[in-house]
Amino acid sequence: METRSEIRHSKFKRICVFCGSSPGKKSSYQDAAIELGNELVSRNIDLVYGGGSIGLMGLVSHAVHDGGRHVIGVIPKTLMPRELTGETVGEVKAVADMHQRKAEMAKHSDAFIALPGGYGTLEELLEVITWAQLGIHDKPVGLVNVDGYFNSLLSFIDKAVEEGFISPNARHIIVSAPTAKELVKKLEDYVPCHESVASKLSWQMEQQLAYPQDYDMSR
Repeated sequence: METRSEIRHSKFKRICVFCGSSPGKKSSYQDAAIELGNELVSRNIDLVYGGGSIGLMGLVSHAVHDGGRHVIGVIPKTLMPRELTGETVGEVKAVADMHQRKAEMAKHSDAFIALPGGYGTLEELLEVITWAQLGIHDKPVGLVNVDGYFNSLLSFIDKAVEEGFISPNARHIIVSAPTAKELVKKLEDYVPCHESVASKLSWQMEQQLAYPQDYDMSR
C-alpha cells in the first residue's frame, strides 16, 4: 500500500469512467477495473461513473471508494432497480433519462476513460469523442485497451480516417494504452491538436440559451 508521501497529485480532480455492468469473461477485465480504481486513488482523483454496483462498474467504484476517494454515480431513475443491486457506495445522483445522465457525468468530469463494455459503454464513449470533435469540450478521452479489447474499434476508426470520414487530427482525440497507469499518464500529457467544428465559447452560449446552466458539459 502507498504511503501518503507516495500519493501522486494529478491535474484532474475527477475522471469519468465508462464500463460494463457485466464482469466480462476474462479475469483480466476485472483486474483492469480494480487497477484503474487504485490508480485514481494513487493520484487523488475522484470517480464519476454510471451508477451501477455490479460488473466492472461495481469493481471500479468500490476500489475508488475503499481507497478513500469520492465516488459520484449518475443513473436514470428507471434503471435503479435493475442496476443498483448489492452494496452501493458513494454519492448516487438519480436523473430523469439517459441524455441527462451523460450531461451530468460530463459536467462533473475533467477527463473520460473507457474500460471494456458493451453497447452502453460504446455509446457513451463515442458521444464524448464527438463532443470533443465538435468543440463542446477539450477534455481528454482514453481507452484502457485490456488484452486488445478495443483493437477492432481502433481499426474501424483508422479505416474511417483512411476513407476520409475522420480527419487525421481528430483521430488523435482518442488516447489508448494497455494499462491504467500508462493511460492516465498519457491523459495528463494530452494536448488537443484537432480543429473544432465550433468554438467552445459558442457551445457554452448555445447551452445557456437552451438548457439550465447546471448542464454545461464543457466545464
